[in-house]
Amino acid sequence: MASLDRVKVLVLGDSGCGKSSLVHLLCQNQVLGNPSWTVGCSLDVRIHDYKEGTPEEKTYYIELWDVGGSVGCVSSIKSTRAVFYNSVNGIILVHDLTNKKSSQNLYRWSLEALNKDSSPTGVIVSNGSDYDREQFAENPVPLLLIGTKFDQIPENKRSDVLNRTAFLSEDFNAEEINLDCTNPRYLAAGTSNAVKLSRFFDKVVEKRYFTRDPSQMAGFTDRKRFNFKSLHYD
Repeated sequence: MASLDRVKVLVLGDSGCGKSSLVHLLCQNQVLGNPSWTVGCSLDVRIHDYKEGTPEEKTYYIELWDVGGSVGCVSSIKSTRAVFYNSVNGIILVHDLTNKKSSQNLYRWSLEALNKDSSPTGVIVSNGSDYDREQFAENPVPLLLIGTKFDQIPENKRSDVLNRTAFLSEDFNAEEINLDCTNPRYLAAGTSNAVKLSRFFDKVVEKRYFTRDPSQMAGFTDRKRFNFKSLHYD
């Protein structure tokens, strides 16, 4: 097993949104009993069967890099955090479904990771703006959007929350998964969430090992600069 090929996936989102619990669930298939704040970066590994059930099936290590901090921190911390953004093969964007601000900040997290040499400042959030989705349509790094604490949303508000996450998914050109990190059944084999997760990891592996673009073979290091003039978020 030690000789397995591996890919690097960043797990980004605001502090307190449940990244550590999510990573533990993904890698250990267990609920994290006493989650704590992540300082710097925490790394865990998931074993993934690429194209499972086909003649091309092969097992890979998925390295999940849980990056701590917040997008509003001082520039020196952002500069230190930038070292984790090298040679990235995929990004999981995590937000708390009960906290609109954590969802809004995903735009800034994505900017920080994809433009690792610049600070994602001056982001304008407004209704009905001219946000350009094509920037992420051209993004070579596979993205996955995961909303946590789904169980804490009142039944009468779930429709509005799901509509909001659908807009996020469209903006990032990414599939979305909404779950409760304290309930492994949300990622049980055969569920739509498990299928989306496997499809995302397959895409990450393909970008890393099967792309024809030589610049992608060692991860996404030469990033296209992304810039939002304004962001729509209701």
